[in-house]
Amino acid sequence: MTVSLIRTILLYAIIIFAIRLMGKRQISELQTSELVVTLLISDIASIPMQNVDLPILSGLIPIAILVTCEIILSSLMLKSSKFRKFICGKPVILINDGKLDQKAMKDLRISTEDLFEQLRQLDVLSINDISYAIVETNGKISIIKKPSKQQVEAGMLGISEPDGGIETVIVSDGEISKSSLSICNLSEEWLLKVISKKQLKLNDIFIMTANKNKEFTIIKKEVVK
Repeated sequence: MTVSLIRTILLYAIIIFAIRLMGKRQISELQTSELVVTLLISDIASIPMQNVDLPILSGLIPIAILVTCEIILSSLMLKSSKFRKFICGKPVILINDGKLDQKAMKDLRISTEDLFEQLRQLDVLSINDISYAIVETNGKISIIKKPSKQQVEAGMLGISEPDGGIETVIVSDGEISKSSLSICNLSEEWLLKVISKKQLKLNDIFIMTANKNKEFTIIKKEVVK
């Protein structure tokens, strides 16, 4: 039992390290080669976890080979666009200048239900609002709305807005994030002063966000009954 526990923890740590080496994509953003490697790693790692009679190297060596192959493939895809297209495919235009390409839908085996589901997730309620829709190599759909359906931005009205930079979470569940403070060029002293002015304590804050212009939002913890 102890041996099995140790092997499981060790393999778990190695898999996390291997996935970190391959990058920080979410599952829905994985390219074909990355998804295949991820699935194979999970299957290979489960074998020595379940069978303690097998040497642990029987799982580690294939995992190391797969990760190495994926890193090499990624490097080759960065250097050669043709090789990248061969491995990952290329984006496909599904709606071109407002016209739906039914042949492309059949080739990609995308049903009308699948299409409209993804459009709703992009806050598009009518296909007539779309000028272009592109199926990316990871299967997600990118859209460009018709000019008449796009939201009005400050630049269109000739209004210049100050750049507030990235809004980051500087306090999460009562804990200060020093890295987020540095991104916004803010100090811990400034943070504590703001909290004090609001007559709050760190432990009272669930989430606090801020940007480099010192614009902030505070969400207090709710009292759980």
